Amino acid sequence: MVSSQDQGEPSLLSVRGLTKLFGTFSACDGIDLDIAPGEIHALLGENGAGKSTLVKMLFGVLQPSAGQIFWQGKPVSISSPGQARNLGIGMVFQHFSLFEALTVGENIALSLDPKISLSKISQEAAALSHAYGLPLDPNMHVADLSVGERQRIEIVRALLQNPKLIILDEPTSVLTPQEAERLFETLFKLKAEGRSVLYISHRLDEVRQICDRATVLRHGKVTGACDPKQETPASLARMMVGSDVAAVHREELGAPGEALLEVSGMSVAARTPFSVSLKDVALAVRAGEVLAIAGVAGNGQGELFDALSGEYPVSDKDAIKIRGRSVGRMRINDRRLLGAGFVPEERHGHAAVAQMSLSDNLLLARAHSDRKAFLSGGFASVIRHGAVRSAAARICQAMDVRKSGEDPAAGSLSGGNLQKFIVGRELDRQPSVLVVNQPTWGVDAGAASRIRQALIDLAKAGSAVVVISQDLDEIFEVATSIAVISEGKLSQAYPAGELSLERIGLLMGGIHDSTQHASHDAAMAGEAADAH
Repeated sequence: MVSSQDQGEPSLLSVRGLTKLFGTFSACDGIDLDIAPGEIHALLGENGAGKSTLVKMLFGVLQPSAGQIFWQGKPVSISSPGQARNLGIGMVFQHFSLFEALTVGENIALSLDPKISLSKISQEAAALSHAYGLPLDPNMHVADLSVGERQRIEIVRALLQNPKLIILDEPTSVLTPQEAERLFETLFKLKAEGRSVLYISHRLDEVRQICDRATVLRHGKVTGACDPKQETPASLARMMVGSDVAAVHREELGAPGEALLEVSGMSVAARTPFSVSLKDVALAVRAGEVLAIAGVAGNGQGELFDALSGEYPVSDKDAIKIRGRSVGRMRINDRRLLGAGFVPEERHGHAAVAQMSLSDNLLLARAHSDRKAFLSGGFASVIRHGAVRSAAARICQAMDVRKSGEDPAAGSLSGGNLQKFIVGRELDRQPSVLVVNQPTWGVDAGAASRIRQALIDLAKAGSAVVVISQDLDEIFEVATSIAVISEGKLSQAYPAGELSLERIGLLMGGIHDSTQHASHDAAMAGEAADAH
């Protein structure tokens, strides 16, 4: 393994033999790692590899079972996030911890010394945010900000504590391509100042673009280290999973058939002060099509899924049609009976109950739509446990779900394996319409490839598939057509081959018509001329 000592540089942070046991399970097993000053260091691994457990130990959220952490050459015990910050370690988690009803300045102040006045914190935050190319208005309410701007708050909050090491967990998963490029510029500036970044991402192209070194974990152990710029996405993925990752194949699906899902003039008022209203949404998905809906998180994706699935029926029964039937006022189970399937974004608590077994989760989701298969008898129905367990085993085999026992609790699976089971649970029904929200969120390359191929194969078999996703690589990999949602408005659908990353990024930012595109292009040309 290539370490910072091998390169003749003193380490900012080192860990030796770091181990974390949960009962007899070893989430991290004897990990060695070195991070040099002024480097962007990638931490790679498939779901369940131990990445989250490792960084939680570095940030004081978890305590190691064995091993030692060294900070600037001295052994340390990091007992809490507060102690980590005092040492000079900052962390930006994948899921933000912000209060939407508070202002930017108030949110930042919550993590700083209460003796410092809000006005001083706001002034310093504004100055620092502009200095690092992450402009923020301290007086804005978080509820009024885009997800990209919310991420800036988390980064600025960490930078105000003057860290020497910043840990970033999947930082671009909620950003447009343009916002991601601005983030990379900020990271390069931090690197130039001698600060270090530990960067966790499943997006291997960006790892190759910005990272100096990479450490790879598999099954809780370090299996290799490399210079990612000398690797390909395929070779990095191979290091992560231990074998070649199957490529996704999307042959021509043939001429689309009849429209199986139609939405017209659907407007839905925001249910809470912090949700998004849907405005005159229209779409049509035919048999054999995969319509991908792109957008930055928080622009109405969840509200659109709720309306399409029937979790929150709409007032106009004709606004949504499934296989020609008006279903706007129908609940989710009635839509399932028409042959529709739905996969929500949140795995735990929404798509699955963590404490329940896989077979019980299957029964919970499909008892109504598959009553004859899983229940016997009349009013006092009896569960056919053998049939349910057999179906769960069939799904696990089809989707290569890795599990610790025959029928374990859903919460015992890694995120990627649970996601494969949840998607497989719907695919097993062979639905004529499938709507899936963030199908590979936080999922490793191997699991993502299997899920994406399964969605393509379903469409090839004659179903209509809607994929709501923030991952542009995923969208271009699976889609036959692409629409973009921004502030609750859905653009027209474009053939996937007609959209570039730049164009889709503009649509994600709310620039929809040709006049706006021309104005943006002129502004960009003017900036380029000024630069010269």
